[in-house]
Amino acid sequence: MTNDEGQMPNRTETFVVEQSLPGGRLDVFLREKFPAVSRGALQRLIEQGHIRVNGQAVKPTHAPRAGEQIEVTWPDARASEALPEDIPLDILFEDAFLLVLNKPPGLVVHPAAGHEEHTLVNALLHHCQGSLSGIGGVARPGIVHRLDKETSGCLVVAKHDEAHLGLARQFEERTVEKVYDALVLGEVERDAGEIRASIARHPTHRKRMAVRDDDAGSRFAHTSYRVLERLIHATHLEAEIHTGRTHQIRVHFQFIGHPLVGDVTYGAKANRRFTEVTGYEAPRVLLHARKLAFVHPGTGKKMQFAAPLPEDFQAAVRFLRV
Repeated sequence: MTNDEGQMPNRTETFVVEQSLPGGRLDVFLREKFPAVSRGALQRLIEQGHIRVNGQAVKPTHAPRAGEQIEVTWPDARASEALPEDIPLDILFEDAFLLVLNKPPGLVVHPAAGHEEHTLVNALLHHCQGSLSGIGGVARPGIVHRLDKETSGCLVVAKHDEAHLGLARQFEERTVEKVYDALVLGEVERDAGEIRASIARHPTHRKRMAVRDDDAGSRFAHTSYRVLERLIHATHLEAEIHTGRTHQIRVHFQFIGHPLVGDVTYGAKANRRFTEVTGYEAPRVLLHARKLAFVHPGTGKKMQFAAPLPEDFQAAVRFLRV
């Protein structure tokens, strides 16, 4: 529902804290509850009084206690600083609530330092023409989840706040089905397996993640896989992620000794040796989000989408076949 100016009106959500978190913080607690909203955006909302505890203004460092009532008022969105750009999109599905697209490799999702233009957000601002989610107080297409720059495949975008929150809740509750094609180095021994290993920021390389259980910020991560085809010094896998941690597939397969083909962040030396032995040099990290399934936040229907394997991935498989 929108107001006369076509914007989402302010909405308030109220809930009660079920368990005290004496060592926790309100902003971190809310980040878990609203994964679609950045921690920075939540901190701003707390500091501006849009988020209150028992009717009182608090700081982001407030430790939630059992029985406290938290009231979150989502404000009207202010204009995004990103500019619309007419960038072609491969749209698999679109309606008034959301769109699902097949993201090409090489396309950055969000503007950031070094990538202020030519991103998916710029393309969506042009395509949606004002029908934007404003979660966190900034008008932007509702990027509910992300794919790395080099990762291709299925990505869902919310067109308004209700759809955004409905989809985000499914990601939080781990009911969204996310299946990837991955090309990994070496011969994976088992035909199928599970990787359960917590992930946190790398202790020294702050732009990388790592399997760690010794860090307070570690978050449980679960990946299952099965072998699709065994290749020359490589394995084509189907990987399903049951949690949504940053770089989860890349970190988990590095952890078991099989970095992704083309991944110079988590397997630079191994990829150099691979190229020397096989003569194949990957153009990117060979990871593709092939399947995405979720419940439509408006109709309640189960929806499933598939994106075909890109040509560069297919070419790699052909080159490396025995």
